Amino acid sequence: SGCGKSTVAKTILRLDEPTEGKAYFEGRDIFAMNKKELRSLRREIQVIFQDPYSSLNPRMTVGDIVAEPWEIHRGESPKGQQRQKVQDLLHLVGLNPDHINRFPHQFSGGQRQRIGVARALALNPKVIICDEPVSALDVSVQAQVINLLESLQDELNLAYVFIAHDLSIVRHISDRVAVMYLGRIVEIGTEEEIYDKPTHPYTQALLAAVPVPNPDQAGTSRVILEGDVPSPADPPSGCTFRTRCWKVQDICAQEVPELIDRFGHGHPSRCFFADTKISESVGAPIIAEPE
Repeated sequence: SGCGKSTVAKTILRLDEPTEGKAYFEGRDIFAMNKKELRSLRREIQVIFQDPYSSLNPRMTVGDIVAEPWEIHRGESPKGQQRQKVQDLLHLVGLNPDHINRFPHQFSGGQRQRIGVARALALNPKVIICDEPVSALDVSVQAQVINLLESLQDELNLAYVFIAHDLSIVRHISDRVAVMYLGRIVEIGTEEEIYDKPTHPYTQALLAAVPVPNPDQAGTSRVILEGDVPSPADPPSGCTFRTRCWKVQDICAQEVPELIDRFGHGHPSRCFFADTKISESVGAPIIAEPE
């Protein structure tokens, strides 16, 4: 939490202007786009917001909410068939098309999030940024919405930028995973690489904190980090994770490690000692021993 996940999403959409760096969409530099190009980009990249309550206008009907993108991008509006198209979208996300004239307060949290999904689909985007779309929902409803997103991805050939802090949900829905710490991506890999062969010490500590439901594995030793997350306004020099890292050495305070593939397998890691195992570390981590 607070590592910059949502800021990355806003920057991709140019809702926040970057202080440095570049981002590309289909070979085009997002930050160099003029207004016309940016308008086109926002048709192709849509958002599903975290809070299904505050992201829907309570004074608008469901039909008006889902159709609102067409008011902005009039060239995409289905001529003479707008109501039918809205009903088709409601049906697509698992809602009753006859509820088109209802208001948001007449729906549950999960249903409201489905309305947000329908709105995001209205312009036939190529990419949808999902900013913690299920974190405000009950666990059972979370599973329903995740399954909906997966089925829509297969049916409509969508790409997702899925932002979340729930490691189990990330593993379930993701093909590739990026781990962030204090404003920087520290590791990128496939779902299998990140969860089965993590190389950055922060990723290793995150996964070690996940409860193990298998009683046969109860009491397994775990890595426990020392200290608190530094202030983003005054981050440590060099590697921002070094103040909590058991692999830390002098170079970690002197240089910022690059996010590079250190093993030649397409699995970049921002750590000078990504190949060092916990047992080989210079500074031993705190271990929670089984009782």
